[in-house]
Amino acid sequence: MSVVLGLLIAAVSLLGGFAAMGGHLAVLWQPWELVIILGTAVGTFVIANPIKVIGDTGVALKEAFLNATPKQSHYFELLGVLYALMRELRNKGRAEVEQHIETPYESTLFANFPSVLADRGLTTFICDYFRLIIVGKAQAHEIDALLDEEISSQIQDDMKPYYAMGMLAEGLPALGIVAAVLGVVKAMGAIDQSPALLGGYIGAALVGTFAGIFFAYAVFGPIAQKIKVTREKRNRVYIVVKQTLLAFINGAAPQVALEFGRKVISAAERPSIDEVEDKAISGSNQRQSDNASAVKEAA
Repeated sequence: MSVVLGLLIAAVSLLGGFAAMGGHLAVLWQPWELVIILGTAVGTFVIANPIKVIGDTGVALKEAFLNATPKQSHYFELLGVLYALMRELRNKGRAEVEQHIETPYESTLFANFPSVLADRGLTTFICDYFRLIIVGKAQAHEIDALLDEEISSQIQDDMKPYYAMGMLAEGLPALGIVAAVLGVVKAMGAIDQSPALLGGYIGAALVGTFAGIFFAYAVFGPIAQKIKVTREKRNRVYIVVKQTLLAFINGAAPQVALEFGRKVISAAERPSIDEVEDKAISGSNQRQSDNASAVKEAA
């Protein structure tokens, strides 16, 4: 909603200010100038980016417009599933955890944390590294380096829509000039016409310059920045997993390891220690107890 609200404020301010100065809004409606600018921009965007990046840009736009970033409730579930897996590994051993990480979508443990399970990339990430811990041959510094490499690679891939949109925004002012030049060429072709007609042609050409700059700095540039912020927040969950697992690998108790993960959550969404204890640790314990009771009753 913030993206839509911002665009409305920008458009109303621009058009309202122009009208208040005595300008005629109808003069700004030059559809063929917009076709030249935006059509050429879309063409260059397609030329510059692979199909996968183009598709991911659509996904990134949807995420940005919906502000689809992890909320505090999602972090509670993330910390809860990490605590449950660490507790199972410490108290029950390899076999108990292995059955959950091999088939997470059939696991009763993962089923208690639907928002984590809904994120396939995150679920795979968690299972992969618990599998490495279970194997027990990798050293902490080796897993640390591997985590850094994978997260860095993922962030680089997730930022491709941001770079693509940023490049598009950078090119729009120049495309506005191209549209303006074509408008001037048209006006020069009518140099023998009346001053009123010639003035209209020149005005239309200048609208091209205005439109290119406006779309660059008031539309596509801010949207690109919004994509960047959204994707950075969405990748924060992987940093939480990394810090929690490294603390656990280095000998920290599950409750202590969660504190390492909690500390890297953005301040706006970071829960307190008491909230983690109440909603992640105690909640996880209760879910596991309920599951065990259900299994006994079924038996």
